Amino acid sequence: MNKFKLGFIINPVAGIGGSVALKGSDGMAEKAMKLGAVPQANARASLALEVLTPYKENIVILTAGGSMGEQCALALGFTIEVVHRCIDGNTQSLDSELTAKILLAKDVDIILFAGGDGTARDMAKVISAGDAPQPIPVLGIPAGCKIHSGVYAITPKAAGRIIELMITKQLVSLTSGDVMDIDEDLFRQGIVKAKRYSEMQIPSELRYVQAVKSGGKESDELVLQDIAANVIEEMQDTDDRQFIIGSGSTTAFVMAELGLNNTLLGVDIIIDQILYAVDVTEADVFKAISVFDGISKLVITLIGGQGHIFGRGNQQLSPRIIRAIIAQPGGRDNIMILATKAKLTALANKPLISDTGDVTLDQELSGFMVVTTGYKDHVLYPLSSPE
Repeated sequence: MNKFKLGFIINPVAGIGGSVALKGSDGMAEKAMKLGAVPQANARASLALEVLTPYKENIVILTAGGSMGEQCALALGFTIEVVHRCIDGNTQSLDSELTAKILLAKDVDIILFAGGDGTARDMAKVISAGDAPQPIPVLGIPAGCKIHSGVYAITPKAAGRIIELMITKQLVSLTSGDVMDIDEDLFRQGIVKAKRYSEMQIPSELRYVQAVKSGGKESDELVLQDIAANVIEEMQDTDDRQFIIGSGSTTAFVMAELGLNNTLLGVDIIIDQILYAVDVTEADVFKAISVFDGISKLVITLIGGQGHIFGRGNQQLSPRIIRAIIAQPGGRDNIMILATKAKLTALANKPLISDTGDVTLDQELSGFMVVTTGYKDHVLYPLSSPE
């Protein structure tokens, strides 16, 4: 029996800028490391491969050396073939592209890659120019700060589930997924400017593949005013609370109603309706919770079209921070989720997703969560751990 040939590429520095508030990793890996960031891409890729361990006798993984895939696959006991090694051990976009080019020549069944939108662009550059007799499908494991592209599974485990369907010969159709990216320099200034660069063929198992991120702002200003009024009233009702404000246009509206400057794509901290700290890192947030003599609350929103509340664009809110928040009196209610009913309806009954990278924590958070949808208006909505 022929073995399933899985092309496997990890961008080992993908997402490394998230926890230290750099809002991206393109050209920022060295700076992020100096700020204390820890690479997470290999850990997220491992979550995908773990799903496939029952089938490892039937799989050969073709990959790049070291942290670009070799170490991850070997640690889980897979048979591998290293097709490319970095010359000096420092990975570059060119290494991802060279590996992808070799994998095309090797006629793999699919290329599974871990990264963000920059990595997706690297893949598309090669795939769209490839000479394979038929399109080689690709699938992304979400590991970057920016996941706007429609070529990614909704979670690392979901990526593994899709490959599992292929290995077990189940019917999996192909569709086109858009490769999107934004200007990171503008991104760090709070300006989101997304652009479609290309498309690639992906497995169209819609339970597991994310939609292209909705980048527009909420249009119903009256609803947002009601949501903001509810949050502000809670801030006024107590003087022993600090509010950690997550990224997104909905939370930005709350800040605007307070008359405070906002880091649209970062995390800010408010005490007594005064801006206490701006564009904070993961370490800053954890310290603020540790030293504050009162209750810390998270104010977050979901990513339009996807439903993630953790794990997309808010890596500053790490598992240890979330655990510290829910360990306080009030438990999970210390996580304030804001969303319009239109935004929830657009999820088409799909649950919210917590993809923190900590499987146990994601399971602990699962269940129905209170979502603020207006002034004194709340709904219960299911939250799920990654598949």
